[in-house]
Amino acid sequence: MAPWALLSPGLLVRTGHTVLTWGITLVLFLHDTELRQWEEQGELLLPLTFLLLVLGSLLLYLAVSLMDPGYVNALPQPQEEPKEEQTAMVPQAIPLRRCRYCLVLPLRARHCRECRRCIRRYDHHCPWMENCVGERNHPLFVVYLALQLVVLLWGLYLAWSGLRFFQPWGLWLRSSGLLFATFLLLSLFSLVAGLLLASHLYLVASNTTTWEFISSHRIAYLRQRPGNPFDRGLTRNLARFFCGWPSGSWEALWAEEEEEGRSQAV
Repeated sequence: MAPWALLSPGLLVRTGHTVLTWGITLVLFLHDTELRQWEEQGELLLPLTFLLLVLGSLLLYLAVSLMDPGYVNALPQPQEEPKEEQTAMVPQAIPLRRCRYCLVLPLRARHCRECRRCIRRYDHHCPWMENCVGERNHPLFVVYLALQLVVLLWGLYLAWSGLRFFQPWGLWLRSSGLLFATFLLLSLFSLVAGLLLASHLYLVASNTTTWEFISSHRIAYLRQRPGNPFDRGLTRNLARFFCGWPSGSWEALWAEEEEEGRSQAV
């Protein structure tokens, strides 16, 4: 087997992200930015804070990309019959969702072709992390986006502080060309991170996912309802997302919404 065959896409993506992160940080330190000026003046608090934020964002990135996003256990258990109270938790109006690989799917789960697993509360598959974002790592993903945006905006300001435009073109290109390219790259990354953070905060506030938001017309348990059956208001949605409170299955939450709808109709 060729050596490069052992390099998985996930390893390549994470290595590329790590190299790019520290490469951009090195560019900001080597050029005449405020970061370098603070260092030369002996004011180390802000440079160390910036380095700690960069390190924290990188560690969060690795944690989200390597952790279990909420895989559905695909191992069959033929000796165990479903209990009556467990069967009652699944609304009878919804047909059982089956996956050719993972048997019966829980509510809000979806099979990911890239990961080849079913993911609980599936949001999306992130190619930049080479991992799914699901029930277990979605809160950490939102925290990572927030911290990454802070680092990017600070880096964007630092890159701008080192640019000197009142120079001959050839001299400017040699002295600031790499820093200007870094500024453009940080601008792009900041825009993407900001849009992602804003969209995910909206989804969290309404207790929905990217997949459900885009494909609600094709999802049986959403197509049968006029609104979002999992929305319990901003406070409870945030508490459940970040703290896991109140606990309970999505099937029970859906059934509770169904009962409330029937009682209001009567």
